[in-house]
Amino acid sequence: MSEEMSETLTINPHNKHPEHLEGAARFAPFATKMREAGQPEAAIRVFMHYYSQLVAGATGYISSSDAQPVALLPKVEALASYRAAGQAALSRAVVIKLNGGLGTTMGMSGPKSLVQVKDGLTFLDIITRQILYMRNHYAVRLPLLLMNSFNTQAESRQVLDAYPELLAQDVPVDFLQHQIPKIWQADLAPVTWPADATKEWCPPGHGDLYLSLQTSGVLAKLLEHGYEYAFISNADNLGATVDLVILGYFAENQLPFLMEAARRLPVDAKGGHLAHHPQQGLILREVAQCPADELEAFQDSERYQYFNTNNLWIHLPSLQRLLEQYNGVLPLPLIRNEKAVDPTQPDSPQVYQLETAMGHAIALFPEAQAVETPRHRFLPVKNTNDLVALWSDAYLLQADYTIAINPARPVGMELVVDLDKLYYGFFDQIKARFPAGVPSLVNCKLFHVEGDIYFATSVGLVGDIWLRNRHPSPLYLTSNS
Repeated sequence: MSEEMSETLTINPHNKHPEHLEGAARFAPFATKMREAGQPEAAIRVFMHYYSQLVAGATGYISSSDAQPVALLPKVEALASYRAAGQAALSRAVVIKLNGGLGTTMGMSGPKSLVQVKDGLTFLDIITRQILYMRNHYAVRLPLLLMNSFNTQAESRQVLDAYPELLAQDVPVDFLQHQIPKIWQADLAPVTWPADATKEWCPPGHGDLYLSLQTSGVLAKLLEHGYEYAFISNADNLGATVDLVILGYFAENQLPFLMEAARRLPVDAKGGHLAHHPQQGLILREVAQCPADELEAFQDSERYQYFNTNNLWIHLPSLQRLLEQYNGVLPLPLIRNEKAVDPTQPDSPQVYQLETAMGHAIALFPEAQAVETPRHRFLPVKNTNDLVALWSDAYLLQADYTIAINPARPVGMELVVDLDKLYYGFFDQIKARFPAGVPSLVNCKLFHVEGDIYFATSVGLVGDIWLRNRHPSPLYLTSNS
């Protein structure tokens, strides 16, 4: 074992696992597995850091005493005077999209960003065209970088190959996030799953972004070419575009880290929230980090008013210094996820997946800030409900390829789509049940469907719509229904 791996793991004597191997010996199979898969030593060192916490009995929980409510944040709408500064800083900015996700929750096996989402264009098509529009409109270089996983890189590159003008940039168009072994809950050993060896691995969460930028050499290349500001967001959030006002505020105030937070609504109750730690300042707390007896308070959107949109702004020289300070092992809080080894077989053996979230880095930058951003900058597609909403006329694709709320919608009306998971949970199901397209939702507040209903014609829905089919056979709605 290398000198880097010689750190002794702390073993909790009260741990339920009786074997209690020597720390280095216990971790050795993981290190070997990762090296054989070509993972860099820095990634192995980081995984060891979190594995040692797991062995010691860490849960990653953050109690409410360490996660106090946040006072009011500055609103982006009040920062309009920074727009000129943002335009001046645009030539030193880069856009990074997290593109490692698969559409497994929607019954898909390929990259989620390749789903057609609006006007026959995929997420990745729209993102690419947004970047090209800004390059041409503002006469700047503005590179696009994708953080891909091993599952998404090849197919995503094929899409980008259709945009040769995008590829003419002075830094790579993508880089790979690391992969880490899943861990058997039974004995904390590396997972082996001969039926599908890919199920033995998982991504380490998007907190891996920072180390992946470093180990890939991309961070060094960005700095070499004079890029200072990175705007980072999820590829499935088409509301996350480069905002010159926010960029100007970030650059003018020389901030190392800026988070876009939005007001929590009841539908956000189960998501993470922004909080204030008595010693660390601003922190994030995800639901997996909340003790079970505090879930009710965790979900109180009046108490915890803000959630992280995962739209982040990073000062790249500051990130480089932070990585050097911690030798690549940024002390981000552990997120211990418990899952079936094969997500398609819920009754398969249980594993731990150790993750970190990139937003947790807010606590590592002493001068980090957060701003309250408008809700329209947060349009993620996590399930088919979200996708159907974007397919509908409630949202429009504009000439600059940004997504906008249809101006015909009543001001302030939030759209909630709630479709029966049994019949609408998968991509193929919604394609089949909306053969004429999604009904007009421009004047709809709630679109709720129970049972198996096919929308055989395009109809207009107004207000709160509740549709229910209690019969086992499908119901077909037509213009004469």
